[in-house]
Amino acid sequence: MNALKVLKKEEYTIVQMNRGKVNAINYDMVQELRQVFRDIENDSTVKGAILTGQPHYFSAGLDLIELFQYDKRQIKDFFRVFGALFIELMHITKPVISAITGHSPAGGCVLAVACDNRIMADGEQYIIGLNEVAVNIQISQNLIETYAFWIGEGLASRYIMEGKLLNAEEALSAGLVDELVPLEQVLSRAEAKMQHYLQADQEILTNTKRKLRKNVLARLDLDAENSLKEAATLWWKPEIRAKMEAYVKSFTNKKKG
Repeated sequence: MNALKVLKKEEYTIVQMNRGKVNAINYDMVQELRQVFRDIENDSTVKGAILTGQPHYFSAGLDLIELFQYDKRQIKDFFRVFGALFIELMHITKPVISAITGHSPAGGCVLAVACDNRIMADGEQYIIGLNEVAVNIQISQNLIETYAFWIGEGLASRYIMEGKLLNAEEALSAGLVDELVPLEQVLSRAEAKMQHYLQADQEILTNTKRKLRKNVLARLDLDAENSLKEAATLWWKPEIRAKMEAYVKSFTNKKKG
């Protein structure tokens, strides 16, 4: 795999995103994540998973520099598989913990909220949240429902409309993350949480997770292509393309500098 490092422990698997410095999400990375989590779900020797990133970055979100170059078929395919990844993560029966090793805006937050727990690196510099409105990407109903599942409909509505990114303390206060620990302890704390889950009867744990998610899963659109159809269509709106092009040029110039 090119975008992931997978470490299988005795009873659980650690999936580390490992694509460049910031783990920007592209088509290939999405497909690798889908395959790894399918394997985890279907492997009876694996009882849970931890999704993590690299120091200072869980994932900075979508790789807009690459995605900007996609043609209409490619962008449609990207949003289809990204929508499918989210739906699949939401339906995994085993416990999945996010070990958030730093920044996790937009697409990074999408991955995190599909998990059962979020343990985040402490520090005002680290941000998490759904800023899709602010960066001119259409958010899906599936994501809105899941965000509200964790932080409540009122906060979700305000934060999504504002495109608000929360620092670590704000995220903890809102209930978006469960714990804050020093960066170097994020993964070990996630592993300790996983060990707690492993002590439970696995059938009871699986049944309980299904019951806890029953209502939110019932509200999800399971048609992956339809769930992000608006995002794929509005991607080509001239005003949005112009803003995105300016962003891409600005970011590319910073990298050259």
